Amino acid sequence: MALFDENVTITPAPPRADRRMSRGMVAGIWALAIALAVLLVITFLPTSYVIQRPGPVYNTLGTAEAADGTQVPLISVEGAETFPTEGALDLLTVQVIGNRERTPSWFELATAWFDPSKAVLPIDAVFPEGQSTEQRNEESAAMMVDSQKEATAAALTELGYDVDAKLTVYSFTEDSAAEGALQEGDVILDANGTSVTDATALREIVNEGEGAPIELTIERDGEEESVSVTPKETEVDGETLWLLGITLTNDFDFPIDVTIQLNNVGGPSAGMMFALGIIDTLTPDQLNGGETVAGTGTIDAEGVVGPIGGIRQKMWGAVGAGADWFLAPEDNCDEVVGYVPVGLRVFSVGTLDDALDVLDAVRDDGDLSALPTCTAG
Repeated sequence: MALFDENVTITPAPPRADRRMSRGMVAGIWALAIALAVLLVITFLPTSYVIQRPGPVYNTLGTAEAADGTQVPLISVEGAETFPTEGALDLLTVQVIGNRERTPSWFELATAWFDPSKAVLPIDAVFPEGQSTEQRNEESAAMMVDSQKEATAAALTELGYDVDAKLTVYSFTEDSAAEGALQEGDVILDANGTSVTDATALREIVNEGEGAPIELTIERDGEEESVSVTPKETEVDGETLWLLGITLTNDFDFPIDVTIQLNNVGGPSAGMMFALGIIDTLTPDQLNGGETVAGTGTIDAEGVVGPIGGIRQKMWGAVGAGADWFLAPEDNCDEVVGYVPVGLRVFSVGTLDDALDVLDAVRDDGDLSALPTCTAG
């Protein structure tokens, strides 16, 4: 009797590894599933950062959109002869992605971290604790108005016009020492008998008094008055300061009317480019020789250029707008070195005259290598 049927093919059972996944494979699948779940969760978790990226670029020699949607000259002048302009003197902006009400996701932060045109910043650096988005926008709008006045004063002074400055009360801080004694719109003429035309001079007089009452001569509704304000002691970064609790703006008596039309842009960083645009409009030769030059920086009535935020993003904005040359505040140079996009040549400027020197060289094919650039500090 045969134990096996020779006509039947017996197929061996598959090895154990073929019939069932290995323990290592199962562990890998679980690890992947957990990682995806964690990624999904943190994508929607709130963060404490915002993202800066290049914003719109505006040619101060061109047009801008008015409130009614029409295109108007970004800079217009009445009361003086104006001249045709060519090329561009571009001002740069940055956009902030996120606010305290809605922060970027961790995924957005991760992608921004590896993008050289973007920056990831702590939210407190952009939106101070206790300040709402609305308050920030109002403050930014006030700084833009002030920068336009300072830029106009710097430009007209450079062109030889006489410009008279007035220090005006714009608003009061919370728990202000001056509220009740001063009013919005008051013009401060002197403090303790010393004439003041800018906030820095007033601040020095107040702090020299170390809390003693400050006697102010003001102009209100066309009449001079005297008021006394006792400053409040405040600690700022470990330093004791005495504050009146007011926000000030510089007003000027201009001999000609200069209007700057730029909606939905705030902050003081366009000041230098405003000043250059005004000078170009009021002079017969093109400052830039018809080329595209971009730049950024605050400016005061004396023509001093100050530092700004987001300069790395602004350099990328300049490249996107087709600029070959970039004017950077000298106090921002440490942030510039090592981060200049390919194809952009950056010059360091500390004053309006420095910026005009660069434009002269660009226009006249001068020796650009002789001009200051940003170097490592």
